[in-house]
Amino acid sequence: MKGYCDNIEKRTVENEDFRRVLYTGHNLQLVLMTLPPGCDIGAEVHPDRDQFFRIEEGSGVVDIDGVANPVEDDFAVIVPAGARHNVRNTGSQPLRLYTIYAPPEHKDGVVQATREEAEARHHAEEWDGGTTE
Repeated sequence: MKGYCDNIEKRTVENEDFRRVLYTGHNLQLVLMTLPPGCDIGAEVHPDRDQFFRIEEGSGVVDIDGVANPVEDDFAVIVPAGARHNVRNTGSQPLRLYTIYAPPEHKDGVVQATREEAEARHHAEEWDGGTTE
């Protein structure tokens, strides 16, 4: 196995897609996200997985169980399993971040250019147990 090794900050700030799965292991998944101004990921709850967010560029708010947490460059957020959460871009520039799901959430290799595309394809592209390697 090779794992994953790359300049994650560079990959994150260059990403233009709403969601891009970079690596899927058996126990976690690395995903890039870019939210245009005014966009959010949509409130959700993952009852069986924790999620880590790292903000590389932009500003916004991460809501966790009704608490609004302002975020900007270099912030990290952990959302525990079972917490209702949302990530909102409240700034004037794209909000660029990466997230780690543990265990994975999406099929390996998924790329969704927009939130609308992600919503339309979400259920069809839920993790099926496949990994990157």
